[in-house]
Amino acid sequence: MSGVFTSEGDAMADLAQSTVDAATDADGQVQARDEAGMRSRGFVGVVLLLVLIAMWLAGWYSGTDAQQMFSLTIWGVMLGGIIALGGIGLTLCYGVLKFPNFAHGELVTLGAYAAYSIVLVIPNSLPIWHFSFGWDLMAGLLVALFVTAGVSILLDRVLYRPLRHRQSPLVLLAMASLGMAFFLRGLIYIFWGSDFHFFYVGRANPALDLPLGLRLQADQLFVFALALVLVVLLYWLLTRTRIGKAMRATADNPDLAQVRGINTEQVIAWAWAIGSAMAAAGGVMYGLASQLRPDMGFTLLLPMFAAVIMGGIGNPWGALVGAIIIGIAIQLTSAFMSPAYGPAVAFVLMVLTLLMRPQGIFVQR
Repeated sequence: MSGVFTSEGDAMADLAQSTVDAATDADGQVQARDEAGMRSRGFVGVVLLLVLIAMWLAGWYSGTDAQQMFSLTIWGVMLGGIIALGGIGLTLCYGVLKFPNFAHGELVTLGAYAAYSIVLVIPNSLPIWHFSFGWDLMAGLLVALFVTAGVSILLDRVLYRPLRHRQSPLVLLAMASLGMAFFLRGLIYIFWGSDFHFFYVGRANPALDLPLGLRLQADQLFVFALALVLVVLLYWLLTRTRIGKAMRATADNPDLAQVRGINTEQVIAWAWAIGSAMAAAGGVMYGLASQLRPDMGFTLLLPMFAAVIMGGIGNPWGALVGAIIIGIAIQLTSAFMSPAYGPAVAFVLMVLTLLMRPQGIFVQR
C-alpha cells in the first residue's frame, strides 16, 4: 500500500515539476518574445521617434514654418542638456542610496543662487567670446559646485544617515527628502527673496548664424557642451576609477561591498557630492538660459525624473538620452500648446516608456 502511495506521490511530484518547468519555459519564451518585440530597446526608440515626428508635424500644421520647427528641435537638444545635468545627479544618488530624492530640485535652485551671489560680489568681467557671461560666472559656477556638494553631505549626516542606521523603510527616506525640499525652498525665500533675478541685466546675448539658417545663442552651445563633458567625466569616473568601482559595488550590493572592505559611508558621501555638484551645474545653466526664481528646481524635477526613468535608473548615458528626448518634446509642443504644459509632456513620455519597457531604454533588466 505504502509503495502505491509512494509511486503515486512520485508521479504527482514529477507532474508538478513538469508543470513548473513548462510554465517557466513558457514565461521564458514570453519574455524572450517581449524582449525581441514590443519591449525591445529598438522598438521603444522607434515609437518615441514617431511621437517626436508627430509633434513636429503638429507644430508645422498649426502654422509654424519648417525653419522655426527645426530651430525648436535644436533648442530642445540644448534644454535636454540642462535637464541631463540635474537628471544624472538624480540617477547617481538613486543608484547608490535606493530612494528618490525629492529635494534634488532644490539643490538645483541652491546651486543657481550660490553662483548668483558670487556674481554679485565679484565685479562683472567682460563677456568671453560670444557668450553673455564672463569669468565671474565661471567662478560662481565653481563655488556653487562645492557649496551644493557640502550642503548635501551635511543634510545626509543630519537627516538621511540616522534614518539609514535605523534601517528605516525607503518610503520614509523619500518622505524625509520631500520635507527637506520644502525646508530648502523656504531658506531660499528667506535669503534671496521671491523676486526673479538675472545673472546679468541688460547684457546682449546675440544669436549666432549657423548653417541651414539655424540661429543659436552661444550660451546654448556652452550648456550642451558642458552637459556632454560632465557626462563623459562621470562615465570615466564610474568605470575607470577606484571610487567609481566602489560606487557600482555599493549600488549592486551594499552588504557585500562592506564585506569586501569598501567604506560604504564614504561612497555615499561621494555620491551626494557628485550628484549635487551636477545639480548645481544644471541650476546655473538653467538660470543663465532663463532667470532665477525659487521654484526653478521644482519645475525641473518632473522632467528630470522622467528623463532618468526613461533612460533607465542608474545609467548616466540613459539619463542624457532621456533628457534630450524630453527637451525636444517640450520645445516642439510649445509650437501648438502653452509651454506651461511642458512637465505634462515629460510625464506622458515617461508613462509611455514605462508601458513598453519598465526598466528603461538602456537597462537590460
